[in-house]
Amino acid sequence: MNQVLLIDDDTELVGMFSEYLEQEGFRVGCAHDGETGAREALSGQYAIAILDVMMPRMNGIETLRRIRAASRMPILMLTGRGDDADRILGLELGADDYVTKPCTPRELTARVRAILRRTQGTPNDSPGITLTVGKLTMLPEQRRATWEGQPLELTSTEFNLLEVLARNAGRPVSKNDLSEQGLGRPLARFDRNIDVH
Repeated sequence: MNQVLLIDDDTELVGMFSEYLEQEGFRVGCAHDGETGAREALSGQYAIAILDVMMPRMNGIETLRRIRAASRMPILMLTGRGDDADRILGLELGADDYVTKPCTPRELTARVRAILRRTQGTPNDSPGITLTVGKLTMLPEQRRATWEGQPLELTSTEFNLLEVLARNAGRPVSKNDLSEQGLGRPLARFDRNIDVH
């Protein structure tokens, strides 16, 4: 069972999302400010964090920076603003996905599952596969990549996209294929996730 950390100061929203996620088989922990959320995220007990941008004490962007400085755990950002600047900044700092509020608990849960599928692999993954393309070596089941033997620090989204490109080395890969295979969803008309990675 995967444990999800919800970091949001809106207790009503947290309650609604928690209830739905628990009904879908997740265990849920909550934090209502960025400082507590960062501390909980770095505790090692959560598979993914859902992080709101607008919070007291430390906003979501600063919380994301703090978590990313020490961890590669998957992070799904929530924002109440439709501003592209927040989304792009969050993605550039290492968020794996972004959802604009209001969103339904069903959509949020689907996005959590998609991120976890990409970052945790599936039971059908072949053990011990090594992808080598030029100076790049990838170990997909371990979520590790090296360039000339030096470890690469990649977000889970960056790793997913690089893996798709490595598996298709020497062949063109469309943005739609990258989105479907690397992000787990079709490319939307104004989706810039691939561009910022």
